[in-house]
Amino acid sequence: MDTSAGHGLHSRFLRGLSTSPDGVAVRIGAETLTYRQLHRLALEWGGALARTGARAVGVLAGKGATVYPGILAALYAGAAVVPLRPDFPAARTRQIVEASGATAVIADRASLPVLTEVLGDRADFGVLVPDALDDDAVPGRRVAPEAGHALDAPAEVKPGDTAYLLFTSGSTGLPKGVILTHGGADHYFQLIDERYDFGPADVFSQAFDLNFDCGAFDIFAAWGAGATSVAVPAHAYRDLPAFITEQGLTVWFSTPSVIDLVRRTAGLDTGRMPGLRWSLFAGEALKTRDAADWQASAPGSTLENLYGPTELTITITAYRWAGERSVRASVNGLVPIGAVHAGHEHLLLGEDGEPTDVEGELCVSGPQLAAGYVDPGNEPGHFFERAGRRWYRTGDRIRRLDGGELIYLGRRDSQVQVQGWRVELAEVEHALRDCGVHDAVAVAADGDTGTELVAFYTGERVATVELVRRLRRLLPAAVLPRHFHRLAEFPLNSNRKVDRLGLTGRANELLAAAGRGSNAAGGGRG
Repeated sequence: MDTSAGHGLHSRFLRGLSTSPDGVAVRIGAETLTYRQLHRLALEWGGALARTGARAVGVLAGKGATVYPGILAALYAGAAVVPLRPDFPAARTRQIVEASGATAVIADRASLPVLTEVLGDRADFGVLVPDALDDDAVPGRRVAPEAGHALDAPAEVKPGDTAYLLFTSGSTGLPKGVILTHGGADHYFQLIDERYDFGPADVFSQAFDLNFDCGAFDIFAAWGAGATSVAVPAHAYRDLPAFITEQGLTVWFSTPSVIDLVRRTAGLDTGRMPGLRWSLFAGEALKTRDAADWQASAPGSTLENLYGPTELTITITAYRWAGERSVRASVNGLVPIGAVHAGHEHLLLGEDGEPTDVEGELCVSGPQLAAGYVDPGNEPGHFFERAGRRWYRTGDRIRRLDGGELIYLGRRDSQVQVQGWRVELAEVEHALRDCGVHDAVAVAADGDTGTELVAFYTGERVATVELVRRLRRLLPAAVLPRHFHRLAEFPLNSNRKVDRLGLTGRANELLAAAGRGSNAAGGGRG
């Protein structure tokens, strides 16, 4: 069996194939695919894709038996993977397909209605639907895997070749495509191999949606170790600790918002997840309270806070939770993000655009840096040249702690001006949590007198006048939120992060509906 593929991302899978050929590579409910089975499917489907000549391949499927071999098949064919969400609006998916330059797609049968709407009358588009029936209406140019035309081996790729095209929200309203290379992914996973002791006996969660960069960690970290990746269905979150135990998971990876979801739905009782060895969180700020509660429920696991924008290939820093020492190092109740990965340089830029030693916008240069955006017009303001190196501006404000580790303070644009005061939204949220609410999100909205702060909180209802009284002990009067709204729970976006953009929109709607001012501090709703 030829398992040579250089340093391509798919070489991670080939390592697992060599280690655990008959081991389970992915488990979806009661269905399993072994490494040998997944390899065979990827060679057959990859052969069909290679015949289309596509250099970028969309993968439009839910978490099932199509999406995992589909991703691998695109890589085996030497194409870039373009993950697509079946539940996204067809118009947005069409924008992504057009921007990516994809000319072929792998889809599951359930996604055919969406795919038909996306492709319209494009007859030139190669479409592979492995579970389609003969009488199914498949749009585009239908292609089928044929055993006689399967690939003999995965395509060889160069470090600079594109492995993934991941699309994030763009400031213009159009999806912004990030180009991640095989070389950047290879560097990243080499560091992952050095940091963690993953092995064939491990069972990984596959909790992230696969159009999210951390979804690549879910599968390729597992496959590189010859381990099993388990798709986490939506219903699992009703009692996640029970699911983790039943499935024998040893590695959990998700956004921190999942911790509060578990706390509310099933409880984070001490020792409920004894089988976990590693607990990893990324995608948004991790609170010390959440880290401590999860650690108590998974006492045998090592918990880490990971950080990194898509443009820096999945994650670029890591911090290992150390109980009270981590609490003492926290700022605004947030866990540090740790040190930047080896082999990279980083800068903290002050408001004047010059490097500062203590606090500023984090900029990173090094091998995990994305090749850029699909549309180079998006790059100014994000990528720049300095001292002969190419850098990425994260937009995140970071403080360097004693000892050199970093801590996240918030987005550069989360610092707002209210009545001449510079307000840190994270500081307001931390103060609210200290005032007895369960959790809080502060946003800036447009009021009659300019920018006004609106606070959303969860937990027991507290009268507005009482919240204001408590907050006055912690915050200057000028930066107190003028509006308070209790929610049963915070809305989450498609990546299970708190939907701050949605809450900002809701705040503006509430102010407009209330005549912009009827909920002023001291007289608003609790």
